[in-house]
Amino acid sequence: MTLRVVGIDPGLTRCGLAVVDVEPNRKVTLVDVSVAGTAPGTPLDRRLLTIAEAIDAWLEQHRPDVLAIERVFSAVSVTTVIGTAQASGVVITAAARRGIPVAMHTPTEVKAAVTGSGQANKNSVGKMVAKICRLDSPPKPADAADAVALAIAHAWRGAAVGSNASASAGRVGSTQLTTAQQAWIAAEASAKRRGTGR
Repeated sequence: MTLRVVGIDPGLTRCGLAVVDVEPNRKVTLVDVSVAGTAPGTPLDRRLLTIAEAIDAWLEQHRPDVLAIERVFSAVSVTTVIGTAQASGVVITAAARRGIPVAMHTPTEVKAAVTGSGQANKNSVGKMVAKICRLDSPPKPADAADAVALAIAHAWRGAAVGSNASASAGRVGSTQLTTAQQAWIAAEASAKRRGTGR
């Protein structure tokens, strides 16, 4: 069964949007990719409304099984964190309104899933996204490629137990995950229990 994942790289100026279909054998097909956003001088209420309308249209058009979004990361400026968190809230609310499970992944998790290294730069991520999706070149701008990478990472890694994923997206036995993903989550959880002596 093919899993359809929407990946969102949140931001007020540029919000990356991507949709991928992933088969049980891990083959990825890019369905659509875009960027929504607003100019920095736009009033905050208009910025959030623009993103909300873009997300609503995106989810209605593509009807994903799950939405993967980048976890707000505190190693950047406070202003950037606040804007990213506000955009994330709009996205998560739009998904929740439709009963779409939401999973959050850190940039390091995404880089590791797509490139094999959690320290990869944006250029490397873009190149691997293009390779995985059989594209001639990476989606532009980088926010679009990051959104594709988020979707791929979630499909390949699932929502690991103890991650920032919601219970509905990460629960073993969830119908939103493939059998292989559920097995992977169960195996990882078992390995962690053995490693801690529990």
